[in-house]
Amino acid sequence: MVSKIPADGMLGERAQHFLKVLIERYIRDGTPVGSRTLARDAGSDLSPATIRNVMSDLEEWGLIISPHTSAGRVPTVTGYRLFVDSLLSLRPIERDDLDRLRHELEVESDDPHLLESASRVLSRFTHMAGLVMVPRREQVRLQRVEFLPLSESRILVIMVTGKDEILNRIITPQRNYSRAELEQVANFLNQSYCGQALHDIRTRLLTELRETRERMDRLMAEAISIAEQAFQQEDEGGEGDYVISGQTNLMDFNELSDMQRLRQLFDAFTEKREILHLLDASMHADGVQIFIGNESGYKPFNECSLVTAPYTCGDQVVGVLGVIGPTRMAYDRVIPIVDITAKLLSAALKRE
Repeated sequence: MVSKIPADGMLGERAQHFLKVLIERYIRDGTPVGSRTLARDAGSDLSPATIRNVMSDLEEWGLIISPHTSAGRVPTVTGYRLFVDSLLSLRPIERDDLDRLRHELEVESDDPHLLESASRVLSRFTHMAGLVMVPRREQVRLQRVEFLPLSESRILVIMVTGKDEILNRIITPQRNYSRAELEQVANFLNQSYCGQALHDIRTRLLTELRETRERMDRLMAEAISIAEQAFQQEDEGGEGDYVISGQTNLMDFNELSDMQRLRQLFDAFTEKREILHLLDASMHADGVQIFIGNESGYKPFNECSLVTAPYTCGDQVVGVLGVIGPTRMAYDRVIPIVDITAKLLSAALKRE
C-alpha cells in the first residue's frame, strides 16, 4: 500500500537529493536504477543499507516503483511531478541553438507554413513529436459584417476579420427580411461588436442581449435571432486542427515502441479530438504547462508527457504549441525549447 508524502508536503533533503539523482539517471538511460548506481551518481558515502532505506521510503510515498522483478527503481507519475515542480533545474538554450530557432521562424511565409515550420523546429530540437495548434476562426476578431438577402428566405453573411480574411455563411431565418432591415442589423452589430472575437460576440449575444430582449422593439429582437444564427455557424464550424511533425521519433523510445501502444498513439494523432481538448486546456495557462502520464486523462498518453505553451498574435492568445514524448523526457531541455519557440512564433506572427 502506498503511503502519503509527509504531511508538510516536503521530503527531507536527503530523500529529495536521491529522488532527483534517480530520475535524472533514469531519464538519461531508460533502465531501472539500483542502489549501487544511485550511490555512485549521488556521490554519497552512505552505506548501501541506508540508501536502500531511503529508496524504500520513496517507494512507500509512491514516488518510485520497482518494475516487474527488477532490483532497480523507476519514477512514478507522482515522482516526476514532484521532480518537475520542485527539483528541476532548467538548462538555458545555447546561443547557437537560439539563433537557429530564430532564423527558422523569421523566414517570410504565410501562417500555415509558419506553423508547420514551428512544429518541425520543435521536433528537430527535441527529437520527439512537435505540434502546433492552428488558431480557430472564432478567436479571430470581427472587423465588419454585412447581410445580403438571397432567394428562398436565405441570407448571405459576410464577415471581414481583423486579418482581412472574408468568411461567408448562408443562414435561413424564420422569415424574409428586406435589404433595409438587414442593413439595420449590420449597422447595430458593427457599432456594438467591431474588434471583438467571434466567439466572444456569440457569448454576448446569448447573454446580454437575451436579458434585455423584453425592452427591445420587434425588429431588434428578430435581429438578435439573425445574429445568433450567423455567429453560431462560425463558432461551431469545426473542432479545430493542429499540425504535427516527428511522430516517428517516438518509435526510438523503448517504452513507446510496443506496437499496440504505437497504434493507439498514431490513432490519437489522426483522430485529434482529445489532443485538441488538452491544447484547449493550455490556452490560458500562464506560460509552460506540463501533462505527465495519466494526468492528461487520456489513455494513449499514459506513457507520455505533453509540454505546451500558448502563443499570441498581437496581444491575443490564438493557439498552443508543444512537444509529445515519453514521460522520461529531458524536461530541463524541453521546457525552455517549448517556451522560447512559443515566444519566437508570437513575434513572427506579430511581424506578419
